[in-house]
Amino acid sequence: METKTAKILDGKALAEKIYQELTAQITETQAKIGRPPGLAVLMVGDNPASAAYVGNKEKACAKVGIASFGKHFPTETTQEELEEAIAQLNQDEQVDGILVQLPLPPHLDAVKLLHQIEPDKDADGLHPVNLGRLVRGERGLRSCTPAGVMRLLAEYEISLRGKQAVVVGRSILVGKPMALMLLEADATVTIAHSRSQDLKSITQNADLLIAAAGLPGLITADMVKPGAVVVDVGMNRVTGANGKSRLVGDIDYPSIAGVAEYITPVPGGVGPMTVALLLQNTVASYLQTAKESGVLNVK
Repeated sequence: METKTAKILDGKALAEKIYQELTAQITETQAKIGRPPGLAVLMVGDNPASAAYVGNKEKACAKVGIASFGKHFPTETTQEELEEAIAQLNQDEQVDGILVQLPLPPHLDAVKLLHQIEPDKDADGLHPVNLGRLVRGERGLRSCTPAGVMRLLAEYEISLRGKQAVVVGRSILVGKPMALMLLEADATVTIAHSRSQDLKSITQNADLLIAAAGLPGLITADMVKPGAVVVDVGMNRVTGANGKSRLVGDIDYPSIAGVAEYITPVPGGVGPMTVALLLQNTVASYLQTAKESGVLNVK
């Protein structure tokens, strides 16, 4: 009997396509308004993973022509100093997107800082105003990771209308906005999580299963409906028997690849899409600002 292997949803390749689209948009628009889009990433402390993420974002910005206004603060920086930095960026006409790199040192209030960001410069799409716009189906910046998942599904022409979608995870970063975006696309949505009773009976009914709980290996092959689309949002660093660390998702990829119709790898699936949508949000804010100022006639 021939072993079936799921088709790969290649986020890395699609991210490159999005970068090309953004580069063309920026080149055309910059000639008309006289400046590139600007993204400010605020990082506090010396977390190596955060430094790597910020570096990747800055490289991606350079690739498409977005100006980086990164600010790196020492660990002991106060809440007031960061709020003042955000206030200045809110007023800076060169800056279209602002994000605070998480995690922050424990003495800082990340939620309060997020609330300080001007909603139309909220590149991460996590401000309560933008989440409210998502609930109401209004125009606004969308949370990058779930928006990246939606773009990936659209690229592979995976229809969601009337399908059973299960989101495992309920975070404000992914789970909750993901469920809202799926509802908007006419899917029938269930939100489950690590404390759901008999998780297997819930996930087995999913035409689309999105794992976003942050627990390595949570979803196994017996929990997946044959022919389902499985999207792995998990990014977990685990140490193997050889002492080396590697990045894994929330699903048992080798076994599920033999059951699912489509699957995302980790790395190379949702991760690159998150960065691409961050840049897309920044460019969307840039174009909207140009339109509102009358400099650019954007449809």
